[in-house]
Amino acid sequence: MALQIGDIAPDFEAETTEGRIRFHDYIDGSWVVFFSHPKDFTPVCTTELGSMAKMKPEFDRRGVKLIGISIDSVDTHHKWKNDIAEVTGSSVNYPMIGDEDLHVAKLYGMIHPNASGNAASRTAADNATVRNVLIIGPDKKIKLIVSYPMSTGRNFDEILRVIDSLQLTATKSVATPANWKQGEDVIILASVSDDAAKEKFPGGWKTLKPYLRMVAQPK
Repeated sequence: MALQIGDIAPDFEAETTEGRIRFHDYIDGSWVVFFSHPKDFTPVCTTELGSMAKMKPEFDRRGVKLIGISIDSVDTHHKWKNDIAEVTGSSVNYPMIGDEDLHVAKLYGMIHPNASGNAASRTAADNATVRNVLIIGPDKKIKLIVSYPMSTGRNFDEILRVIDSLQLTATKSVATPANWKQGEDVIILASVSDDAAKEKFPGGWKTLKPYLRMVAQPK
């Protein structure tokens, strides 16, 4: 069965560029962005890994850990890191999982379960489906799954925007509208009655439709 939003992220043990990890221990009550790449030394992914390294302070500020995975060895990852730093000006500052036997990629449905061979014998085209971003919550549940084509670099500003929404809506009885950004008005959940909303949002709100009530973003 394919993983769905709300599923517990499968646990695994693996070698990384920062030592061996158990994934659930790595999460350890934090938010996590888990993003995958089809092959080391590929052009689009080189720019993505550097971009994530540059943006890491923004993720840190939100209490979010980063971790990458590619179907290659940890040794190859270390060599690739040199190219990433040279090209992007940012050194990879988060762990990268080595997945030479495709175990983690298969566990997460990133590649066909019958895929065979090891990292050295497979090309980026063989691994083309391994272009995913998952956001995982402190409860170890998957909050977002996005898959990208090989030709399109990922927009990590959008990932930050989603994290801001997820962290806000997890506790404030609101949802965020289309194209919402931090600080903009939000939607009161339909499950919150007007009487309950008066207590939660004493400053009032704007009713656009009986099912659509806009309110200033809660602190």
